[in-house]
Amino acid sequence: MHTVAVLSLKGGVGKTTVALGIASAALRRGTRTLVVDLDPQGNATTSLDPPYTDATLADVLENPTREMLERAIAPSVWSEDVDVLVGTEELELLNDPDADSERLANFSRALDELHRTPLRETPYELVVLDCPPSLGRLTKSALVAADSALIVTEPTMYAVAGASRALEAIEKIRKELNPDLRPIGVLVNKLRVRSYEHQFRIAELRENFGSLVMPTAITDRLAVQQAQGACSPIHEWHSPGAQEIALTFNMVLAKILRSNRAGRHRIAGEEPEGPDWPEGPAPETPEAPDAPAEVSESTG
Repeated sequence: MHTVAVLSLKGGVGKTTVALGIASAALRRGTRTLVVDLDPQGNATTSLDPPYTDATLADVLENPTREMLERAIAPSVWSEDVDVLVGTEELELLNDPDADSERLANFSRALDELHRTPLRETPYELVVLDCPPSLGRLTKSALVAADSALIVTEPTMYAVAGASRALEAIEKIRKELNPDLRPIGVLVNKLRVRSYEHQFRIAELRENFGSLVMPTAITDRLAVQQAQGACSPIHEWHSPGAQEIALTFNMVLAKILRSNRAGRHRIAGEEPEGPDWPEGPAPETPEAPDAPAEVSESTG
């Protein structure tokens, strides 16, 4: 079971879009997935539209038992292979910026419980954590529990600062509480390929973060909002823009699953693979409309 935290310390960058895109790619691949909605706004829960539960993630964080997990997890409207650990506005009351390590470990204990005693015969292979855009108890709990972290940003003047703060948070948790945590990469969202400003900001990101900047980006497409509004996986939204984005999420999921270990809860029989980071600069941006947008180093 591999657990990936999807985070940004700047709001409005499309973090939930990325978390749902990864879950959609996992569904298409046949990977059993749990999406955990740690954001008090609850957008992931809304888009996945699970049936009513009499408990939520807020209850699990205070009482990380199997019984509470059973009450707070429900199948999504997408498929029985994508479940939701339901979020709630009440999570904001638990988002203490100074929570102690014991409280931060509660969520990790809950995931340990899911690994030891799966809720169904088929255990989860992937857990996607949709974090809030702040560094309080919720995001820290996710990083303590995660095997890897994916930073989401957009190509704006604030992108470098936001990504830097997120990377610093990952490193701090890795040193103090979770030595197995590693950054998967920095994923650029809402890219307009022909925008000089966006290409300039991507070059700035690559100058600061090098190969951590993923070679593909999520383009700014109306199809994303349409699919989310219809509570549909992006892979099942039939438009050229949706299919381009779906291919990009396939690549992001492949990078997550190709990480140099399957996770602290490796499924029986799985072996860790070698490092997956590409070396050297990203390839030049192609103009083919059916291909995922690639991050170019050119600012022209």
